[in-house]
Amino acid sequence: MPPAPSAGESAGERRPPAVRRALDACLSILRGVAQVEFQPNQWTGLFFVAALFAGGWRFGAFGLLGTAAATLTAYLLGSSPGRLTTGLEGYCGTLIGVSLVLYLGVSWMTAALVVGGAVAGSVLTSALTVLLKPYDLPPFTAPFCVVTLVMVIGGPSYARVWDRHAGAAPPSASDPGTAMSWHDFWHGGLNGLGQVFFQDRWYVGLIFLAGLAVASPVAAAAAAAASVLGLLVGWFLGAQAADLGAGLYGYNAVLTGIALVGTFLVRSPAGLAYAAVGAATAAALTAGLSNLFTVVGGHTLTWPFVLVTWVFLAAVPYLSALRRPG
Repeated sequence: MPPAPSAGESAGERRPPAVRRALDACLSILRGVAQVEFQPNQWTGLFFVAALFAGGWRFGAFGLLGTAAATLTAYLLGSSPGRLTTGLEGYCGTLIGVSLVLYLGVSWMTAALVVGGAVAGSVLTSALTVLLKPYDLPPFTAPFCVVTLVMVIGGPSYARVWDRHAGAAPPSASDPGTAMSWHDFWHGGLNGLGQVFFQDRWYVGLIFLAGLAVASPVAAAAAAAASVLGLLVGWFLGAQAADLGAGLYGYNAVLTGIALVGTFLVRSPAGLAYAAVGAATAAALTAGLSNLFTVVGGHTLTWPFVLVTWVFLAAVPYLSALRRPG
């Protein structure tokens, strides 16, 4: 008979090695999805995956494909176990998968591009991590932005890529006007949470918010407040009401708010004010970058969040009222 497990032996340690590896891989993928919003939590990842499938099966399926491909690439190339298990190698793959199926449609070619894009994003994540390390800055979602921008700009040159492309005009193209209704306001507040993953249904945003709350009530509160702040900044500046209602001015503010409220800055009254300014700046920058990328056939993606958060974190060593964790 095999020896009985010792009292200190965990249930995980008693599982066969193959089962443990499969479970670890699944958890890494779920945490990779959650890391889009800086949460290394598999339950948050499960909520996020459910939200993606609630938005449409293609978003859930292609998001998971991108996450798995990016995580596997990092594993095969020898990334550190810590980065793999916490999901830091998967989140850009998630966004690459969701964005490409949105912009290119469901096809085997899109699936191949998601895998290729995730591989490229994994390598770019490592490169940017090395380049930004002296400045104590993470790559954030810049690898996703670069890969998706290149593919979408280049797509029209390839018939097998761009065939049946439906386009992605903003809601204001068919519904212009700046008078914001109560419907636009509350939809925009929730859609700002969903648009982090390119989702424009209010109930999907609500599921994302619940998933954040599972990992961190503070992050959930920061995300909700930043989404509303981004919407109000857009309204104050005279943005189109349909775009506000779709959450297009909220999602970059959401990511900036979560990043600066307790994730990469120590929470303090000065830090909260700093985060609010950062979130407002990301929202205000959205229109300018949208106009810039429209000229070349690209999309804004999360560039406002990346650029604003890099600048705001880079300034911290010279600001005595603010402090980085550790």
